[in-house]
Amino acid sequence: MTEYGRALRHLFALEEDMVFLNHGAYGATPRELFDRQNEWRLRMEAQPPRFFMNELPDLIREAATSLAGFVGAAPERTVLLENATSGMNAVLRSLRFVPRDRIVTTDHVYGAVRNALRFVAERSGAEVVEVPVPMPLRDPSEVTDALGRALDDRTRLVVVDHIASPSALVFPIADIVRRCRTRGVPVLVDGAHAPGLVDLDVDAIGADWYVGNAHKWLCAPKGTAFVCARADAAEIHPTTISHAYRQGLTAEFGKIGTRDPSAWLCIPDAIELHRHLGGGALRERNSSLARTAGTELAAALETELGGPAASFAAMVTVRLPCNLDATWENAGRIRDRLWQGHRVEALATAVAGRLWLRLSVFAYNDEADFETLPEAVRSTLAAESPRTAVPPSGRGTPSASPDIAPGAGAPSSAPGPGARAEGRARGQSGAGAA
Repeated sequence: MTEYGRALRHLFALEEDMVFLNHGAYGATPRELFDRQNEWRLRMEAQPPRFFMNELPDLIREAATSLAGFVGAAPERTVLLENATSGMNAVLRSLRFVPRDRIVTTDHVYGAVRNALRFVAERSGAEVVEVPVPMPLRDPSEVTDALGRALDDRTRLVVVDHIASPSALVFPIADIVRRCRTRGVPVLVDGAHAPGLVDLDVDAIGADWYVGNAHKWLCAPKGTAFVCARADAAEIHPTTISHAYRQGLTAEFGKIGTRDPSAWLCIPDAIELHRHLGGGALRERNSSLARTAGTELAAALETELGGPAASFAAMVTVRLPCNLDATWENAGRIRDRLWQGHRVEALATAVAGRLWLRLSVFAYNDEADFETLPEAVRSTLAAESPRTAVPPSGRGTPSASPDIAPGAGAPSSAPGPGARAEGRARGQSGAGAA
């Protein structure tokens, strides 16, 4: 049986003197995968033309086949990219919309995807509709029903998260896809967090396109993502059109110019390491610890989780007990203060009109990482807003800010998390990673 927690910290390059609760931002690549990636780079540089022209096409397909088997998809319909944002853009910018078409999503949509939706809508005259999903969520069916009510004869696409970045909620994705397909509406799933976080069977979910990352919870080197397409889905192309245009899905995405493919080629090794660390047992252990830690933090702060414990995996959200406006600027300041004052790396988010703390748990975390978290959060909030922060025994008052998403039928104008990475910068551009 694998021993988790601090006993595994040496496998990673993480700084020792910190509490790291933000694995969901970028993942953390084990040292042995650094070494493997460097081996691929040395092989590439030993004879570059031979590597790129003769060897790489088959190597890419081998890596994609390995990943397809892990996520439950057909290899011939699975292609690799650098990140999930690129995958979402590839699909959205391949589809054709006309004025008055509706693209439906939720107010938990990732900020970079929100901007991609704005881009395609502005160019085509289509309308982006953000459906509010309440927090705390009372039952997963609320998400399915809310999206179902938003579908009409003008709806051309639904874009929905599998695990939402700002709220960490695991949406009932198979139910959502079934509801949409019953209405004849294609579905694009942003599954950036799913591989390695939850048990995943892409073909069983049945979405037209499913996009995910391998560099988060699978711990592959940075820059490993994929798109899986249904056999009957509309044709898509990479955002960079190159030599293999019109030569088929795998050819087009496999050849878009010179780039470093070494991270992709480490995917089979990352999958093997994930299994070595426990696979399904690891995922369940991480989820159990995250749910317990989140519940205990919510009790200590006298607030609440962002939904039922069963609606979270190894990421949970806890409402922050403060009266600060629910903006990404305020969320960024809270995150910065938590780090600067307590060496705790955790993401603060703004969603559904409130501020939340998102906690991520991976193999190297254990109960000790959460022992001083309540006091660190209280101290951080007191420093950020001395007159409105809640004392240790007080109960938080929900933010008076309105929901950050417009009502159904209105074009999206809500602020979002920005880039798919939690950077140090504050505000919309630096607050969110998928």
